[in-house]
Amino acid sequence: MENLSDRGGPAQPLLIAKDLRKHFKVKGGAPGATVRAVDGVSFTIHKGETLGIVGESGCGKSTLARLLLHLIEPDSGELVFDGDPVGEMRGISVNALRRQVQMVFQDSASSLNPRMPVRDSIAFGPHVHGKTKAESSRIARDVLVKVGLKPDLFGPRYPHELSGGQKQRVNIARALAIEPRMVILDEAVSALDKSVEAQVLNLLRALKENFNLTYLFISHDLSVVRYISDRVLVMYLGAVVELGPVNEIFSRPKHPYTVALLASRPSMDPANRIEEPPLTGDPPSPIDPPSGCRFRTRCQFAETVCAEVQPVLGQWNDRDSHIAACHMRDPASGHSRATEVN
Repeated sequence: MENLSDRGGPAQPLLIAKDLRKHFKVKGGAPGATVRAVDGVSFTIHKGETLGIVGESGCGKSTLARLLLHLIEPDSGELVFDGDPVGEMRGISVNALRRQVQMVFQDSASSLNPRMPVRDSIAFGPHVHGKTKAESSRIARDVLVKVGLKPDLFGPRYPHELSGGQKQRVNIARALAIEPRMVILDEAVSALDKSVEAQVLNLLRALKENFNLTYLFISHDLSVVRYISDRVLVMYLGAVVELGPVNEIFSRPKHPYTVALLASRPSMDPANRIEEPPLTGDPPSPIDPPSGCRFRTRCQFAETVCAEVQPVLGQWNDRDSHIAACHMRDPASGHSRATEVN
């Protein structure tokens, strides 16, 4: 059953990830040693929203994105797309999923074939999915216009003749050419200078409305995430530590790691400079993460229960749910500060 239409209506989540895991074997390491890149991640993406994913480098953001499209096969876990489980034997196949979900990668240059003109790169996707060459060429022209590039001027050009911002616009056009319902943007603007970054972000917001898209937006830039996201998911060492609406996350963070991330932003007030780092020490090894709470080795509020019991993220009910995997947020955890927070 491979239904490409919106069967479930607006109330049904577009994508549900349940307990996704991916461990990589360590070459030359101890027997059985694995890197726990993604270790039990669950979340929901609602139709028409932008879910931002933030976290330190190496926390598993990009690996998670690739798991969603099965560019990397998950070790375990389940994906449900618009009510259909993703799998070759039942529900919706991986190929059908990829026709509805596209990805824009960080490196705009290496994502494009250097020997193929821009118009051919964009037309390739529709042609592979059954469109005629004439139809594919027309689609390529149309999407080039929508991303702000003149087809007659930029269509015949090769990637080396484009700027970084123009290459990323081409990658966005290529993703939109097969009319997906969801786009995964993995650090899609991090390599651009700030003026071009702002243009691409505004373009993404406009395209989201025009094409009725859903975004999964991965970035290390908190300001960018705040600008474009509706909800934010915070990752640390392969796990989700906080999830909630963007305004709640930025104004009332619940997890100490999220608090530290927000405190690390440069201050625009010269009289309010950051004198000391809000977070010290390096993240623990993903090969041998700490027992209990993975953040406890860098948390000033860590207690015995943090080492003995792994905190649970909790259950989200709707888009307004704001949850965190922290013992201080659980009155029954036994943490001394659990009664001081709500």
